[in-house]
Amino acid sequence: MTDPERTKKPAGPCVVVIFGASGDLTRRKLAPALYNLAQAGLLSEHVAVVGFSGSSFADEAFRQRLGDDLRRFAEASFDAAAWDRLAARIFYSQGDAHDPAAYARLQQALARASERFGAGRNYLFYLATPPSLFGEIARQLGAAGLTSEDGGWRRIVIEKPFGHDLDSAVALNRELQRIVDERQIYRIDHYLGKETVQNILVFRFANGIFEPIWNRRYVDHVQITVGEELGVETRGRYYEEAGALRDMVPNHLFQLLALTAMEPPASFEANAVRDEKGKVLQAIQPIVPEDVLRRTVRGQYGAGTVLGEDVPAYRGEPRVAPDSTRETYAALRVLIDNWRWADVPFYLRTGKRLPKRLTEIAIQFKRAPAVLFRQSGVARPEPNELVLRIQPDEGIALRFGAKVPGAVLRIGPVDMDFCYADYFGSTPSTGYETLLYDCMNGDATLFQRADNVEAGWRIVAPVLDVWNAIPPRSFPNYAAGSWGPGEADDLLARDGRAWRTP
Repeated sequence: MTDPERTKKPAGPCVVVIFGASGDLTRRKLAPALYNLAQAGLLSEHVAVVGFSGSSFADEAFRQRLGDDLRRFAEASFDAAAWDRLAARIFYSQGDAHDPAAYARLQQALARASERFGAGRNYLFYLATPPSLFGEIARQLGAAGLTSEDGGWRRIVIEKPFGHDLDSAVALNRELQRIVDERQIYRIDHYLGKETVQNILVFRFANGIFEPIWNRRYVDHVQITVGEELGVETRGRYYEEAGALRDMVPNHLFQLLALTAMEPPASFEANAVRDEKGKVLQAIQPIVPEDVLRRTVRGQYGAGTVLGEDVPAYRGEPRVAPDSTRETYAALRVLIDNWRWADVPFYLRTGKRLPKRLTEIAIQFKRAPAVLFRQSGVARPEPNELVLRIQPDEGIALRFGAKVPGAVLRIGPVDMDFCYADYFGSTPSTGYETLLYDCMNGDATLFQRADNVEAGWRIVAPVLDVWNAIPPRSFPNYAAGSWGPGEADDLLARDGRAWRTP
């Protein structure tokens, strides 16, 4: 079978500048992603990488550090020759993000890298930094003339969280748009680099058997789950400010919802896809303050057992207040007021210290009429269910009923299960390869646009306001290793439904 990665063309010439180059994201995700692209033949011969941070490194020491980390993460699959080819193109520039002189030195490093490898004046600035530096770095790049597209393109890639509420997201958008055009801004969400996320559009719109039933006439409800078995680990300070709702819902979960619910775009051109995603977010029924406590649930994990190991409560984690009221779990009941989805609830949940790491979209179809089976003594058939697994075992499963062999009429559930690794094989992936490749090629399809970011924050703004005004009464309210608080079960039980247990 032809490897689909090998049928792609290498990305064009450019210099990738990584701000926050000494940080964890660079070491664990970005450097391995660039290495995987190089190994797959998807990096141009005319590409270079410049790391920028406040730590002191010579070029060779920086390369050595990234290589050592990569060997540890890649283990037996490490390709020393591929890494050596990439490492020779990696440079380092030390500086304080607030210091104009640091950007003058960066210009010199860019000129050296471009001249040595023929990368031209195409610069990709990746902000793998704390959010508080996003605006400052963009301002400094603009003041240094590094965002001006004179003889080449300039693109700024921004990690989440993009703002911490609606007002801050709007302010950051306006600040960036004063410096660069919207088309130059790539707001990254690594969940959209997952194969199954990208496959949602192909699955829906390239298969004639599913799209006709992908609507309110046939679908009973949709469940979207993003669960982690890990706690906050070393991110206690960040989580005390953010919490589960801010951290996951306006970006990850709403992006999955939009891809699941959107109308067919006119093309796969970036703005055509993002227009349709935006329409879904705009059509979400506002959660008015009076409904927040009825349509949302928050939780915080207590001590418990995860994967056979005893783990502490959230309040016992490093850098977490002993009486913290920050949520580590959030669930919402969302309605989309349009012709396709009116009255079909979308249930969203995300949490830390759940039984397993899991991201999935489950579409449950309406039950078949029971009259046919009433006289036969057969229990009413279970509803059909389609599950799109995003991680960790990417794939698609369809559950339907079939007759159990034998003289007596009985119906049993049957699962048709497709796993990416079994069918297409597996390739090393951090989730960032596709996104970096698309950035280099100027394809913004998988990146959030300003209006979509603001729409996501606008939906959760009333929830944040009410949660801040009314402290939780019973934290912690779920044990580590469980599927969340009992109130989350009540959220569906009031509608006569239940969360699926993966």
